[in-house]
Amino acid sequence: MTIYLASESPRRSMLLQKIGLNFRRIKPNAEEISEEDLEPEEYVITNAVRKARSILPQIDEGIIIAADTIVVKDSEILGKPLDEKDAIRMLSKLSGASHDVYTAIVLLEKGTNKMEVEIEQTRVEMRKISSKQIQKYVESGEPLDAAGAYKIQERGAKFIRRIEGCYYNVVGLPISMLVEMLKKFNVYV
Repeated sequence: MTIYLASESPRRSMLLQKIGLNFRRIKPNAEEISEEDLEPEEYVITNAVRKARSILPQIDEGIIIAADTIVVKDSEILGKPLDEKDAIRMLSKLSGASHDVYTAIVLLEKGTNKMEVEIEQTRVEMRKISSKQIQKYVESGEPLDAAGAYKIQERGAKFIRRIEGCYYNVVGLPISMLVEMLKKFNVYV
């Protein structure tokens, strides 16, 4: 059975490679929904399901893995920043405080339409970040491709005081949860 990753994320691909999962990556053809009036869990599930379903026409058979990750602070959903100004705004908001990271994973099997959906939540506490540090980090370009405008596994690590929960959730794919979900499709890694 072929496994497909409905994602362009190099981080998600890297994590699947690290656990020894053979897969093919396909770019999903789904625009993310607006976050208005949705709870964080509903938002990530909806986006992950849309990503999974968007690649169904491109495959004959197999299991699709799709995921969506967001950062939530004071009930505001922070996806990827629109530009440098937005990244500065997000990092300033997260500085010196705690926030939550949500990832929904969807597994969808073409043919049977069997679908499993799970959500992981991780609490992240950032230390206080000066405006000069934020500016320098944003100028590196790294924050522009990450929910909440930081990458915990790269330069953004220096801003993290502590986390409660799954580290890989913050990276963008909670591996332990995914491995358990794959067992329901008789896929063992």
